[in-house]
Amino acid sequence: MEHDGQMRPDRSQSDGPLENCESQARRSLPNSLIASQRGPVTLLRLSRPAKRNALDDATITGIEAFFSDPPESTRAIILHGEGKHFSAGADLSAVTDVSAPASVRRSQSWYRAFDRIENGDVPVIAVLHGAVIGGGLEIAAAAHIRVAERSAYYALPESARGIFVGGGGAVRIPRLIGTPRMIDMMLTGRTYSAEEGLSLGFSQYVVDDGQGLAKAVELAERIATNTALCNFAMVQALPRIARSDPDGGFLLESLMAAITVGDDEAKARVNAFLEKRVAKVAHRSGESGR
Repeated sequence: MEHDGQMRPDRSQSDGPLENCESQARRSLPNSLIASQRGPVTLLRLSRPAKRNALDDATITGIEAFFSDPPESTRAIILHGEGKHFSAGADLSAVTDVSAPASVRRSQSWYRAFDRIENGDVPVIAVLHGAVIGGGLEIAAAAHIRVAERSAYYALPESARGIFVGGGGAVRIPRLIGTPRMIDMMLTGRTYSAEEGLSLGFSQYVVDDGQGLAKAVELAERIATNTALCNFAMVQALPRIARSDPDGGFLLESLMAAITVGDDEAKARVNAFLEKRVAKVAHRSGESGR
């Protein structure tokens, strides 16, 4: 089934239309990016299907601007691709005959844009299908949760082109799969399927083709019910704690725990639990990784 990366209005998961973001015109997003809104969930679509959603300078600039200032009501963001592929990476037609200083500046622009994804105020979910290669894998690695459709495949073909990753992949991708696996991918051209990627850490979920966006919306709407402070702690504090030395990590964890437990909304939720007004946690069979 051909997947165009869009939410189908006839799907049961898509109750309620996707409305244009009020700020989209103000943001002057490039034609390669389309934003839409579903309640507290904002969706950003990569829209260069004829180029397999290759990332050019205008798209990177638009991504930085969007994630620097998402719509005010946003509690979670979904990043997905139009057409048959999530993203085939950098638009190489824009990097030929580029000087070394200009190439460094281009990498710096990618770093800024992807930093806004990874270190923004709200959780970001990437929906992956088809090609997730090169720069496409680099931007996916900046997201907090990745949902892969079975058609997704991962590759780092830079070495075959005589180039190197330049969008933060050398930092983020080893965190997901380890440095030796990334070296193997770049030296040998090894690729991984969606199922393999789930076990390695490229994604946290794998779903059937055409179901990735619906799954992402389900997750994003669940995330949106968390307190804003708690979500901020998950995407801002937790990664830094994990990268800290143990003593510093324990201290930061204790401070974050104290801040969140002191939040008025958190207190109300804890009281509701103690008074048995909310259900206890239960595991649903078949939920893990799907």
